[in-house]
Amino acid sequence: MFCAQRLLLRSGHGVLRRSAGRALGAAAATSMAPSVQFSPAPRSLFDEPLAITVQGLCPQQEVTLRLSLQDEGGELFQSCARYQAESSGELDLTRSPALLGGSFSGLEPMGLLWSLQPQKPFKRLVKRDVQSPFCLELEVFEGHGPLPSRLLARGAHERGFLRDGVRRIPVREGRIRATLFLPPKDGPFPGIIDIYGTGGGLPEYRASLLANHGFATLALAYYGYEDLPKDMKEFHLEYFEEAVNYMLQHSQVKGPGIGLLGISKGGDLCISMASFLKGITATVTINGSVANVGAVLRYKDITIPPLGFNQKRIKFDKSGIADIVDVLNNPLEGPDRQSFIPLENAEGHFLFIVGKDDHNWKSEFFATEASNRLQAHGKEKPEIVCYPGAGHYIEPPFSPMCSASMHLVVGSPVIWGGEPKAHSVAQVDAWQQIQAFFHKHLNGKQCVTPKL
Repeated sequence: MFCAQRLLLRSGHGVLRRSAGRALGAAAATSMAPSVQFSPAPRSLFDEPLAITVQGLCPQQEVTLRLSLQDEGGELFQSCARYQAESSGELDLTRSPALLGGSFSGLEPMGLLWSLQPQKPFKRLVKRDVQSPFCLELEVFEGHGPLPSRLLARGAHERGFLRDGVRRIPVREGRIRATLFLPPKDGPFPGIIDIYGTGGGLPEYRASLLANHGFATLALAYYGYEDLPKDMKEFHLEYFEEAVNYMLQHSQVKGPGIGLLGISKGGDLCISMASFLKGITATVTINGSVANVGAVLRYKDITIPPLGFNQKRIKFDKSGIADIVDVLNNPLEGPDRQSFIPLENAEGHFLFIVGKDDHNWKSEFFATEASNRLQAHGKEKPEIVCYPGAGHYIEPPFSPMCSASMHLVVGSPVIWGGEPKAHSVAQVDAWQQIQAFFHKHLNGKQCVTPKL
């Protein structure tokens, strides 16, 4: 039923006669078919805010919005939220709070994106090919009942990873298996090597986004990719040294040093690189370890064993999902001290990003012990930024939180931790902290970092 008809039915006959002109005017203004608008349109970058509005609704009309995204493997991720239109018939997610009953509530302009959840359990949203965008579909349904109800409007939007002019260059030099992303225009640019965790392969999405912000970024594979080792048994730091030298010698990399960015297992690899290799100016770890984890690490005549663990310390939640936060041994005790990475040998600066609800391992403990070790040896106190309610996978802004998924080393689904809203806030702030840190130490620029 059109909005104009609803207005007529709500009015008495006398009122209708006296205000026919006003009613017809309201009908003309509100009888248009509802439509979805995105800004920027029709495409935005994955880490930038997206404004969503719905126009042509009835005044105070109740609607449910559902956002859908299908990844490259065909897995479906969805979120929904309940809203009430304004008196003008417009719904603007920057002004209107989501009501209770959906994936989130409150004033959350980006809530539909960060609350996306897999429709099959234990799936994590990961972009495999950054040269193509994620495609979003937004549907507007009538009322707040079970979906699907009557569809009022539908809109589509693309979330891309490469700004116009960013160059993606596959790197196969010597043993290096990587992809270099160069910002638009002419360099040289501050250089970063980006390393992920135990998933292996060659994730490029974070490196591509950093290139959008002016960094020459090398996404570096180290196992489970092409002719690299197939599993996590033993790593040689000479391989990572090749990658460092490649960046230091590249004409588009500013120098004199480069930065390192690693998450999870990639974090302790970055700390090892900073501790043993030359040319490292700034190192950022996201929920990393200060001990070598998961595989033997060798460099020349040095061998660092992996930190010990005890599977008996695995706990299980009500759903039977493993919680491995207590599995690793303490790197300050007994023979496990041999696994502690000698980061006091590093010459560069450190930033530790910590999710206080990380259930992969005790990231805050690791960051604190790293700080203690550095200061005990007369080195600069590192920056540590802790986020209450954030889990293990602190990703670029507006990525949906992965609460549990398959752990390739453990061989079963594990809990990653985090509370969706707090985790989302952490991702936005951490992204700014990381860029500010690298600009400061690689570019000599002091950036203003927005506060939480």
